[in-house]
Amino acid sequence: MGIPPTLILMLGIIGVMSLLAQRVAIPAPVLLAVAGVAWSLIPSLPSPRIPPEVILTVFLPPLLYADAWQASWIDFRRWLRPILQLAIGLVAFTILAVGLVAHWALSGLPWAACFLLGAIVSPTDTVAVHAVLERLRVPRRVTAILGGESLVNDATGLLGVGLATAVVLTGVFEAGRIGLSFARIAGFGVVIGTVIGLVAAKINYSVRGTHVLFVFSLLVPYTAYFLAEHVGASGVLAVVIAGFIASWRLHYIAPESRVELYSSWEQLAFLLNALMFLYVGLEAPDRLKQAIETVPGIVGFALLISVAVILSRFVWVFPGAYLPLWLSPSLRRREGGYPSPRGVALASWCGVRGAVSLAAALSLPVSMNDGTPFPGRPEIIACTLVVILVTLIGQGLTLLPLVHRLGLSDADPTDAEVRHAREAMLSAGIARLDAFCSEESCPIAVYRLRDAMSDQLASLQDEDAMARAQALRRLSIAGDVRRAVYQAQTAALLTLRDQGAVNDRAHQELQLDLDRANNDLRAG
Repeated sequence: MGIPPTLILMLGIIGVMSLLAQRVAIPAPVLLAVAGVAWSLIPSLPSPRIPPEVILTVFLPPLLYADAWQASWIDFRRWLRPILQLAIGLVAFTILAVGLVAHWALSGLPWAACFLLGAIVSPTDTVAVHAVLERLRVPRRVTAILGGESLVNDATGLLGVGLATAVVLTGVFEAGRIGLSFARIAGFGVVIGTVIGLVAAKINYSVRGTHVLFVFSLLVPYTAYFLAEHVGASGVLAVVIAGFIASWRLHYIAPESRVELYSSWEQLAFLLNALMFLYVGLEAPDRLKQAIETVPGIVGFALLISVAVILSRFVWVFPGAYLPLWLSPSLRRREGGYPSPRGVALASWCGVRGAVSLAAALSLPVSMNDGTPFPGRPEIIACTLVVILVTLIGQGLTLLPLVHRLGLSDADPTDAEVRHAREAMLSAGIARLDAFCSEESCPIAVYRLRDAMSDQLASLQDEDAMARAQALRRLSIAGDVRRAVYQAQTAALLTLRDQGAVNDRAHQELQLDLDRANNDLRAG
């Protein structure tokens, strides 16, 4: 089968599985991984092979950038302590726990290789988690912390993989030197990401034309990643920081470009994520078969490692959620009290691993510097695959019933923020129209628009859906004047974001609503 038929089949599977996921209570990543396994087991269909370096250098940078771009910097900053506690502390704890269990279960594996396995399976992949949580109204505190964790722990996990691999290759372990290397790599990654993000924001402001803007925005994650890696820094951290900064300054982009840019990035991220989970399924059967032939009984050991991965998250998350707040009353006040035990339980179960871990395992050197085989490579790959499949299928399929069981489908505080922001935007627009109407000559359309916006504001306050729909229809009559209040509403929304009255996700949603309305008027 040539490349075009294979590509058609891959896209067809992605489309069918994604459509099926919308109709059944199974996350799309799980269906895609299962479809990949089924494909690889059909002898008449040659399985395409995606080199692991392609996953890490081609797929990962834009995916991280898209996640950072759409993440809430306000929420990230607010929940920075628990995010870093998971993204750094939990990663280190997982490396230690898995390393100890692996050395006990696989007695022939060197200590460095055991901790390398722990580093490989330490980062979570929250795409599968978000596929479930986005359907539900889970408390924002939980989703914000899990989203922030996934942005940072790829960097810490892969950084740990690099350091552990170096220890295996050289046989030299110096804790002080490793700590300094970690700080240097992470620090330079943050600096490079900041510089690239500021440059990207400047380019976004200067470039005109949606297609050209998308090309430049696509260059940002690759530039940040490869520049950071070239100087020995963390490319993953550089991409995340660049994404945060570029997202914060998106309001400088023309509204029509902003709408199309969001749409383009959503489609690209969807396709790349789907390909990554399909890749996991395609790789699993052959890699497991090779490992079983090399190390009999490896599946049993790998299941034990999977249990260690899952339990280590519970052991870390529950004490970490309460102990710092119990020890520090000021911290407890700043974070709004103790978190809900149900939310902590959900966060403990959201430990799905994905394609990044598999790509890291497959990227390990085949041999040492002296030509001897890399110690434990088959075992590491097999254990990584089993951990991914156990967490992806076991945790991915049970998240939805767990959320219902815990009763976490509460109202999202974002709804109140959006409502408050809409009222503020309408008030700003009405104030701008009042300024127009204070002049001697005022077009009748201005009066119509002001009445319509007042009706819309009233409908927001009394939740009368019919009045809101009528107000919107009247707004379309006065479309020529409505352009004049666009800037006032945008400025009011931006002020609310900068004051922290609305988070970035709510700001993005409302800004896109304004942009689409403005674009419709321009088209009309």
